[in-house]
Amino acid sequence: MRAIEITCPGGPEVLVPTTRPEPVAGQGEVLIKVAAAGINRPDVFQRMGSYAPPPGTTDLPGLEISGEIVGGDLTAGRFKVGDQVCALVAGGGYAEYCVAPIEQCLPIPSGLSMIEAAGLPETYFTVWSNVFDRGALSGDETFLVHGGASGIGTTAIQLATAMGHQVYATAGSDERVRAVESLGAVKGINYKTQDYVAEIKALTGGKGVNVILDMVAGDYIGRDIKCLADDGRIVVIATLGGSKSLFDSSELMRRRLTITGSTLRPRPVAFKGEIAKNLQKYVWPLLSAGKIKPIIYATLTLEEAAKGHAMMEAGEPIGKIILVP
Repeated sequence: MRAIEITCPGGPEVLVPTTRPEPVAGQGEVLIKVAAAGINRPDVFQRMGSYAPPPGTTDLPGLEISGEIVGGDLTAGRFKVGDQVCALVAGGGYAEYCVAPIEQCLPIPSGLSMIEAAGLPETYFTVWSNVFDRGALSGDETFLVHGGASGIGTTAIQLATAMGHQVYATAGSDERVRAVESLGAVKGINYKTQDYVAEIKALTGGKGVNVILDMVAGDYIGRDIKCLADDGRIVVIATLGGSKSLFDSSELMRRRLTITGSTLRPRPVAFKGEIAKNLQKYVWPLLSAGKIKPIIYATLTLEEAAKGHAMMEAGEPIGKIILVP
């Protein structure tokens, strides 16, 4: 099969086409003929040598795919050969064939194309797990997401809005601010020209927001704390601004604040399977009804993976970049 491999840690140019044997599905796994695969920030980190695949996982990048089941262990009865699915995988998506745990497969929501479906798993699994499970966003609570125009951000804005929450989002240009507002954010904040702490304070009447999804970390954590309402929660899912943070710990105690975080890739299949069940129950109906949708910025050929990574690193995309074998 054709695939894209990382020849050595480095820039986008280290992503090169190669030929590999088709993977073999094991117990509890299915073999999928890939129709499309999403590019995600963890793929960039893996390419740079800072995010190694879990032990026993293929070295090929790619964490989400859509396609047709062509074989594997189908004894569970959830799917059969010929079914079209999208799936969260621990690696191997940049290829013509990919193995996926059957628990991490979901049917294609009605009305969505294979290309759109390929942009669902990584972002929706991540947002559900971190915003609604770990961050416990509920009731009439308010929500701030950094990087609102990213794949994660566009998903978080739509999903939290659909769940009835007021959403605020930061973005890096006026164009991206308009984009996040068009997706449901009550207010987009240009972090390059505006102080997001002051803006959030003004927008919430000084109260602050209940939950923040942060993919920047670094000096954002201290500023996030100033944006939180009492009993608020910060959920960190990436460290684009650095892994070290300085903040006033007394604020945590005095206002009962929580700083937490997670990475999804190394978690057990059973854990991801529970997320899949919740997505199919609560989120897939919203997708099928057209109330939320994956935002696709660009569709590239598999051999253009390096171009896709360069676009992501340049901060171009509003939404997802998809590779098509």
